[in-house]
Amino acid sequence: MPLSAPAPTLGSRTSPMTVAYARLTEALPVMSVTELSPTDPLPEGEGWVSAAGLAAAGAELDAFLAWDAAQIVRDHGREGRPDVVATFGLHRYSWYACLLFTVPWFLRRRVPRFPVGQVAFQREQSRLAVRGETFSCLPDDPASAEPGARVVPDEEALRAEVRAAFAEHIEPVLGGFGPRMRRRGRALWGMATDEVVEGIWYVAELLGADEQERCRRELELLLPGSTRPYVGGAGFRELTGPGGESLPTRDRASCCMFYTLAPEDTCVTCPRTCEAERVAKLTATVTG
Repeated sequence: MPLSAPAPTLGSRTSPMTVAYARLTEALPVMSVTELSPTDPLPEGEGWVSAAGLAAAGAELDAFLAWDAAQIVRDHGREGRPDVVATFGLHRYSWYACLLFTVPWFLRRRVPRFPVGQVAFQREQSRLAVRGETFSCLPDDPASAEPGARVVPDEEALRAEVRAAFAEHIEPVLGGFGPRMRRRGRALWGMATDEVVEGIWYVAELLGADEQERCRRELELLLPGSTRPYVGGAGFRELTGPGGESLPTRDRASCCMFYTLAPEDTCVTCPRTCEAERVAKLTATVTG
């Protein structure tokens, strides 16, 4: 991802989430999270867009999607359908946004609250700026005495906080993108479900094999398949390769629409990919 644009100067503060966000940047250096004080304004200009502006579905969303439209033409030599452009744009925001919630939960057992009015995104630099005041944690967490802490009784209650915190943030954003994507309801929440799983799953892979396996177990508990408004479960399963080998995969709840630009290059987890093709792609990956 391009990192050439000048970075705005932002004040920052530390919080119970800071260590987790620092580890995220260590694992994924292109991404960073700046924590602002509750009274600091969110950054504007120089490529920044507010989550509230995306949800409002006005000029900020128009400008945001113009980038995706230009990128499709640049990379594929033709224009994308408006619904495909909007689908790409939602993915490129929500994949990063979900990490604001899942990373501190996975690494530190802390879940912040960031309504849309408290988040800004700089796409070209993969930067997020947030203003948070409250978070949830477990009773034995040293941060439980911090201002803004909300102590919940156990791990399942904390998982419920993850689901609720991301839903609170992303629901207005889905409302802004939905009409342009020609999707609503279950289809939009299918995309949100996939972002929750695939974002932290990717980061866990960067953190190491042990963390990736732990992440899979944690996600199966977080999204067991009966947690509305999310659609389906974490979707992990095993396939058998031609030599009897185990091939881990997952089933996406939604389609990213990339097939409309490159039908021969569908994602291995896409609901449009048949089992035989999936096995062939996974076998080729393992062999490679």
